Amino acid sequence: MPLLIVLLALVGLNIWITRRIIGLGDAMDHKGMHIAMVWMVPFMGALMGHAQARAHEQAARAELPVRTGVLDAPPALLEAPGAENWVMAHGLQLVHGHPLMDWRAFEAWLGPLPPALQPGLRLAAHRAWLLHMRDALGAHVSLRESVAAWVLSSLEPASADAVAAYVARTRGRIERVLGPLARFPAGMKSIVLVLDHEDDYYHYVAAHDPGEGEAAFSGGMFIDAGCPHFVLCRAELRDIEPVIAHELTHSALAHLRLPVWLDEGLAVNTEHRVAGARPSLHTPHALHAMHVRFWNEETIQQFWTGESFRRTDDGNLLSYDLARLVVSQLSSQWSLFQAFVADARRADAGEAAAARHFELSLGRYVGALFGHQDADAWSPSALAGS
Repeated sequence: MPLLIVLLALVGLNIWITRRIIGLGDAMDHKGMHIAMVWMVPFMGALMGHAQARAHEQAARAELPVRTGVLDAPPALLEAPGAENWVMAHGLQLVHGHPLMDWRAFEAWLGPLPPALQPGLRLAAHRAWLLHMRDALGAHVSLRESVAAWVLSSLEPASADAVAAYVARTRGRIERVLGPLARFPAGMKSIVLVLDHEDDYYHYVAAHDPGEGEAAFSGGMFIDAGCPHFVLCRAELRDIEPVIAHELTHSALAHLRLPVWLDEGLAVNTEHRVAGARPSLHTPHALHAMHVRFWNEETIQQFWTGESFRRTDDGNLLSYDLARLVVSQLSSQWSLFQAFVADARRADAGEAAAARHFELSLGRYVGALFGHQDADAWSPSALAGS
């Protein structure tokens, strides 16, 4: 019996240390080796694993100190000198069980105030809304705050802090990859909302997305509706990281108001640079054949308007892949591509900017990829006459 108790205690200790190591996510290298040591070397392996996990947790906290005020009650109002208070209850509306803020009304209240006060009040409003959201989601949800991010989730504290640390590192990587094209609002934190269930995720997304009909499958979405943030469906940290890289890229490019295909193409390529490409279900040859079958004069117009990215069939996959392919090819001439991106407009899907900077028609360019040499009708400029 004493031996059984010792074995159970050892197994329990190993499980606890293993969960701590996994929870550190991107913050710890060679996790597999450390976990193997925990299970292969009795007691000593667990002790070494504990020491390594503690060192990485302390390093993460030193880099991104987490506030201790995560148990604060949601504020009822925001105060500003010389102005009527902003009453949170007047600005919140319950949609599918989620308290959504009327950010347009908040900005109207904020507008007349001195510019020096506005960033701090905007930050306070973001935090106040997140605390109301936390309470609406349930007691199992917590708000973790770092110098670069808020993470609202039911993740264990170490995992949530690892997400916050990953956000900070990824913001820096995106800025290095995209250069002056990337811009995160000064003084503002990235907001990560992790919902536990797919139903909650799609209900939340539907409240912000004006589109009708069935939503295309996704694991995350950047929402730029007054308070820029991105929402994810809970998954293993290694699966969340590429989604964070993708959505953070959207956040960094939001100031440009890009055509959908260009925004998504940049997000996919940057995600691959920062977090690595995820395995494809199709070989390049099979994917090319799917493109050839799918794209025509009608479907390509959905690509230029962004509608095809909402499809629930292969058109969704092919839209993201085509955007990735076009951006990858055009960006090989980086200086020209930067000028093109800065000049591209949603109204014509970037057609005029492509003519100015690359001396090409986007429609003819894409048509040629799939063997259509005379593809004038593929041009987004055809939308003006449709």
